[in-house]
Amino acid sequence: MSDTATPKPGRVLVAADDLRTFAAALLEKGGLNAEQARTTADVCVWAALRGVDSHGIARVPAYLELLAKGVANADADITVESTAPAAAVLDADRAPGPVALGAAADGAVTRARVSGVAAVGVRRTVHTGAIGYYVSRIAEQGLVGIGYVAGMPNMAYTGVKGAAVATSPSPSPYRRRPTPHCCSTWPPPPSPSARSARRWRAASRCPRAPLLQLTAPRPPTPNSRSCRCRWAASKAPGCPSRSNSLTSVLVGAPILAAFHSDDPQGRKHRQNALLIALDPAAFGDPAAFTEAADATLATLKQLPPADGAEGVFYPGERSAAVAESRGAKGIPVAPKVWRELTEAAGKFGLTLPEPVPSA
Repeated sequence: MSDTATPKPGRVLVAADDLRTFAAALLEKGGLNAEQARTTADVCVWAALRGVDSHGIARVPAYLELLAKGVANADADITVESTAPAAAVLDADRAPGPVALGAAADGAVTRARVSGVAAVGVRRTVHTGAIGYYVSRIAEQGLVGIGYVAGMPNMAYTGVKGAAVATSPSPSPYRRRPTPHCCSTWPPPPSPSARSARRWRAASRCPRAPLLQLTAPRPPTPNSRSCRCRWAASKAPGCPSRSNSLTSVLVGAPILAAFHSDDPQGRKHRQNALLIALDPAAFGDPAAFTEAADATLATLKQLPPADGAEGVFYPGERSAAVAESRGAKGIPVAPKVWRELTEAAGKFGLTLPEPVPSA
């Protein structure tokens, strides 16, 4: 595996702890209280360590902008409604996603300790951040975590013209970094416009990504030598509707129907989520569960790899290796993001963290 902690030209290496402290200070200046700022910074750095740079430190300037514009609520009145011991709905009142989902994850753990299984829905949050962080937060407590997210419609749906549903991901630790659907994957890009398709090409780093209409037939697989996409996962069309049902309809905050209605408020940015925690102790011997899980992963690792594959990896294995490397050598920050952090530091009178000398 390549060392992804080695920065590309123009990138700045920063120690994870320094970046976390600095990000928290910026977010606190942006309006969050100290605890909320630390949680949000931790989510961003968690993603950055694992190579998910789209949801990493680049999100800090984005959250600052959301707070400044009032899209995110720095003084949110977060409430929890519950009519059953194992279920609850958290109304985020437009709090940033890390604030709302961090609380939801902890609530799910607390309830699962009592009931064995617990689900906490989140409605009316703003950009959930890296959802893998929250299920990892549940897993760190010795429980099994499952998460769903639904946002604003921005991608295709089978047979529909125009943006129809949200990408609505579940955690996918197989990915070393999120890569858009490229020319060798399906479904096609989320917008039929040429401008959006050009952005798609730039984001995927693949010049052969075609300008597809949403109802276009599946494109042919390109010559692998001319396609620089590293990996991309396609989602079944049913996944977004399932996520929307679990995270939006279930918690009384439907996004899809409102977005496609005549109500202008229906297009106001918001996201919902559902976090589920399962306590292995409720299903049997926790030690036996751990032993069986270890045996499952060991068996998976021993399976013969496909031709051309780098190896057989279990969920989260490669991102954990990236996190170890970046934790030791520093997190690479892109030039544009570093400029934005520099501007924010100057605005709030903060000192930038010292870059780590690259080898």
